[in-house]
Amino acid sequence: MATKLDGEKTYFLPFNLGRPDGMGGATAGNPPAPEGKGYPTWYLWELVWSKDVWLDILGNFLHLEVKTEGDAQTGKKKTKETLIFPRFHQLDVVRKLIDTVAQEGAGQVYLVQHSAGSGKSNSIAWSAHRMANLHDAADTKVFDSVIVITDRRVLDKQLQETISQFEHKTGVVQKIDKNSQQLAEALMKGTPVVVTTIQKFPFILDKVKDMKDKRFAIIVDEAHSSQSGTAAQKLRKALTTGTGEEQKPTIQVDLDGEIVQVTGDVEIDSDDVTTEDVINEVMASRQRPENVSYFAFTATPKGKTMELFGRENPQTGRPEPFHVYSMRQAIEEGFILDVLKNYTSYRMFYKLGALSDEKLVPQGRAKTVLARYANLHPHNIAQKVVVIVEHFREHVAAKIGGKAKAMVVTSSRKAAVRYKLAIDRYIKERGYDKEFRTLVAFSGKVEDPESGLDDFTEANMNPDIGGGEPSEAFKRDEYRILLVANKYQTGFDQPLLHSMYVDKRLSGVLAVQTLSRLNRTYPGKEDTFVLDFVNKPDEILESFKPYYRAAELEDVTDPNIVHELQVKLDQAGVYYPAEVDGFAEAFFDPKRKQATLHQFLKPAADRFFHGLEEDAAEQFRRDLGTFLRLYDFLSQIIPYNDSDLEKRYAFGKHLMPRIAEHFTDNTVDLDSDVRLTHYRLQKLGQQTLDLASGEIVKLQPISEAGSGKAAEDEKKPLAEIVEKMNDLFSGDLSEADMVGYVTTIHGKLMEDETLAEQAANNTEEQFRMGDFKDRLTDIILDGQEAHNSIADQLLKDERVFAAMQGMLAKMVYQAFAKERSQ
Repeated sequence: MATKLDGEKTYFLPFNLGRPDGMGGATAGNPPAPEGKGYPTWYLWELVWSKDVWLDILGNFLHLEVKTEGDAQTGKKKTKETLIFPRFHQLDVVRKLIDTVAQEGAGQVYLVQHSAGSGKSNSIAWSAHRMANLHDAADTKVFDSVIVITDRRVLDKQLQETISQFEHKTGVVQKIDKNSQQLAEALMKGTPVVVTTIQKFPFILDKVKDMKDKRFAIIVDEAHSSQSGTAAQKLRKALTTGTGEEQKPTIQVDLDGEIVQVTGDVEIDSDDVTTEDVINEVMASRQRPENVSYFAFTATPKGKTMELFGRENPQTGRPEPFHVYSMRQAIEEGFILDVLKNYTSYRMFYKLGALSDEKLVPQGRAKTVLARYANLHPHNIAQKVVVIVEHFREHVAAKIGGKAKAMVVTSSRKAAVRYKLAIDRYIKERGYDKEFRTLVAFSGKVEDPESGLDDFTEANMNPDIGGGEPSEAFKRDEYRILLVANKYQTGFDQPLLHSMYVDKRLSGVLAVQTLSRLNRTYPGKEDTFVLDFVNKPDEILESFKPYYRAAELEDVTDPNIVHELQVKLDQAGVYYPAEVDGFAEAFFDPKRKQATLHQFLKPAADRFFHGLEEDAAEQFRRDLGTFLRLYDFLSQIIPYNDSDLEKRYAFGKHLMPRIAEHFTDNTVDLDSDVRLTHYRLQKLGQQTLDLASGEIVKLQPISEAGSGKAAEDEKKPLAEIVEKMNDLFSGDLSEADMVGYVTTIHGKLMEDETLAEQAANNTEEQFRMGDFKDRLTDIILDGQEAHNSIADQLLKDERVFAAMQGMLAKMVYQAFAKERSQ
């Protein structure tokens, strides 16, 4: 299929059914023709070129997409026109959804598993347009409004532009960007398509009232996990209606138990409403309403999403997607790239030295702190910076016609700050800053006295973009490397992104979503590259496999898990049944006051903090959190009709904020107790991770939640813990890997009076450009005989020397400043 005939330059797109692979997915191409159909392309003239379907395509799918964008270099506007024709899987899913909904009416669920790069935005736009105008066999409109929930702010613009081409009138699509009143008005007047973001949705739903006798289609982009809990319950409560004029009196309540709506053929005075009435109504509100249909679009459905939105297969008894366009088919048809084809692993080996043989610390938390200490150590970051920058220059920068970009995925916001400072320092000292520049993305403020006295923010770390979004600035040619910390790992679309440097633990859906930032196609983009400092290749492959074909559940979640957790929580001795009952009486009293709840919650909170050992308290906190999340989830699928569970849910929801403070891990004074003595970063090799190999990996249901016991974090000598860490991470380290050598050099540099004077009278950047490099070289040469292998490595590899120079210059400059302040 081609949308434009242009001689030899004509670009043909696959328009195939997909060949079933017998394992729940499909490959590129078409299956053999059914008997009597002749050719494998029989579907074209029977399913596509038939009069009804062809007119449907021309009237409801085909449209001219007009994009006006500012040129990042010149600032001038440029317009690009593209004729949009549905791919086969898009045509197929929209038509199947519309046909099924017309037959089933409102109140059903539909899970659409479409790979990244499959054109979900257009699929959603076409679906929303068709459902907003859908009538059933009796010519009754199926939905009063279609509500699209998305994390992507640009989607509402795409929806408006796409649908307006079919409707040719204003008011068809309304973006909710103000308040709840705006949403209520849009729904009450029957606005065909309403678009809102997940971030605003829970807030505006609190105030939506009086939605009677209306039916809604809710399209969830990416089927976000936030829709599987409290936010979805608020949604259903706001939109659930009565069943007719002679409906049974019902009570609508919000999550705090406040009555927000009373409906029925008789007026009910609040004095007549009992606690039992309200508890029953809360439980009923968690059941799926008959007037709302859910349409979840996602590339990577979790097990929980499958259970919430999937449809039961009669043969297996397990839920499965309504429609699938797999990662495998998208890769083979050339719509996305396989990001696991070029995967290189590194491993960090290190040794720590404990300066105290007698200090006792909890070994579990101490190991965590020690690992973090090694990962954030300047020597570790400096070595990885050399690998990242030099690899980018040598192997990536020239790709895609010299436009290729890269992302560095860091383990924390503090790590992102340190990486940004170290990379910028390194590329400036090497003169690479004339070739490319970097950006960093993270939320909030970061305090890191070792890196600087002031707080770090996106704004002050990206000073040249005027407070704008790093994602927008990253479109400019000069910005080639983007460092991120829990930002832009999902939903970020930059086709020029070619390589990724990973220094963060990734698994499951997050691993797939993060690495899939690379899979977008672009003219001249033939491959991608992943360099991973942390994760094991086989574990990354294991994360991808469930989504390579159609996602499958191993089994469904056992609903009895909630009861097992209830028993475990009851036995912990934090609360008494009488307190739960008393709280429920007060909480579900329509005229109750917040102060009356405190008398039941305070004794439980006191027992938690003063009656439990620290490890037991931490276990209870985790179990309570699991209970609340599971009940949120399972009560949407299973009508428990158990008032004891509902009471504990309400009690636990209000107890959790009182006990949620985290236990600190400040048990190890790293500055005075531990040193990094040896370090080596070793390349393990490049390989292709074959998604088609091995057995199919299925998604697992929730099982044995809360079955763990509080493990006592036994205190042991710090030296013993350090020794165990060294056994795990030291490998075969030699004298050439000694970091203690850096400490020796640092001490000698601090003795230099000329450097002290220059540090006092210059900025850090000017200090590095003074006599520092010459003095560093002299010290290395003077100690070459004692540390020959290390000195040779530094003197022979200019890049390693530059990394060492940058790290030491910063350390020495800050040390001189600290001396002057004392």
